[in-house]
Amino acid sequence: MFMNFDSQSKDEVQTLKHQAKTSRGEATRQKLLDAAEEIFGTKGYFNTSVVDITIKAEVAQGTFYIYFPSKINVFQELIKELSHVLRKEISQALVGAGSRREAEALGFATFFSFIKEHRNLYRLVMEVQFVDEELYKWYYRRLAEGYIKGLEAAMASGEFRDLDPEIVAYALMGIAEFLGMRWVLWEKEDVPEKALATAMSLIMEGLIR
Repeated sequence: MFMNFDSQSKDEVQTLKHQAKTSRGEATRQKLLDAAEEIFGTKGYFNTSVVDITIKAEVAQGTFYIYFPSKINVFQELIKELSHVLRKEISQALVGAGSRREAEALGFATFFSFIKEHRNLYRLVMEVQFVDEELYKWYYRRLAEGYIKGLEAAMASGEFRDLDPEIVAYALMGIAEFLGMRWVLWEKEDVPEKALATAMSLIMEGLIR
């Protein structure tokens, strides 16, 4: 049975708080975030309850509140974590890129691979604009920040034309997002090589001097 937070003794609460700081506690926190990702992604933020998340995670309801003060807090943390992991994976994928052209193709492919594993990200991001508009803006701005730096470097070296890097970053993010939506989200399949090649041709012919 799932326990309510109020039904737990002070000693039990203190024990849980201590465990939250351990590797086991981190595993429980991640379990809750994984459950939240699935439940929010299928039911939507407003139709999801804390109980839904704890049942999916198979933890006591009181345990949830050791890690997250409220439903909106776990939702916010989930968006931030997914953003962090996505940006980290893209950054790591670009380490071996020999040129900015190669980096663009690797970045797109990594994004498509990530959303294949986290299809609910589309719905989560769409919903966050109605739950926390500032977090919605933050999500895209954080993605753009790293992109802008890479574009600035390519423009400074003469590899790309001298254009406004922020405008270019958001335009390319839009291309990646809609290609992923068209195939990964709607068709539940990989973005075809032809689609990626076409996108790269369109992008490079507009960016290369």
